[in-house]
Amino acid sequence: MAKTNAARTATRARGEAPGKRLPKAERREQLLETAEQIVREEGTEALTLGHLAERAGVSKPIAYEHFETRSGLLIALARQIDDRQVAALLEALKRTQKRLEDVARVVSAAYMHCCATVGPQWFAILAALKGDEQMDAVERELLDRYVTIYRDALAPCVQLSKRELHLRCVAIIGAAEALAAEMFRGRTDESAAAKVLESLIVQSLSKGG
Repeated sequence: MAKTNAARTATRARGEAPGKRLPKAERREQLLETAEQIVREEGTEALTLGHLAERAGVSKPIAYEHFETRSGLLIALARQIDDRQVAALLEALKRTQKRLEDVARVVSAAYMHCCATVGPQWFAILAALKGDEQMDAVERELLDRYVTIYRDALAPCVQLSKRELHLRCVAIIGAAEALAAEMFRGRTDESAAAKVLESLIVQSLSKGG
């Protein structure tokens, strides 16, 4: 079957020769990048394995080989978006002094910046997979990962047991999610939400807090 104009355009934009075989990991990365572009430009409704294959300039079987189902594709995309944001957060924390106020500022700014930049795609993916048991498990897993990152980053700054700090970080992430939802609804902006989250973290974990 001949490639569509859109598929040929996508291939030329990547500088990839038609029919070129990529290593499996590189092909998966290319497909996920294309999927994210589709969600950003056309919405999750347009993201099917067939449309992904067309936009990426590959055959349908290749898309199915990598993701199996539309739900599998959306979940893989959610993981990739989250992995990218976590990597940026961890890199920022490496450059941050182990002081409560500094760590609180960095994690709060990173969380809200993530929501401001990829929030629309993230919430759209969640909406598209509402009720999907596998996605529910993945969402819990990703939230637990943020709790662990916050706990480990804040541990040197506070005098709390690991268990107590963990529970407070669960509450902090819950507050962050609520603030992100307010920002997504247009009721606050990134800077204000980050400042409120930073203040909550400092007050919650300060001595006697």
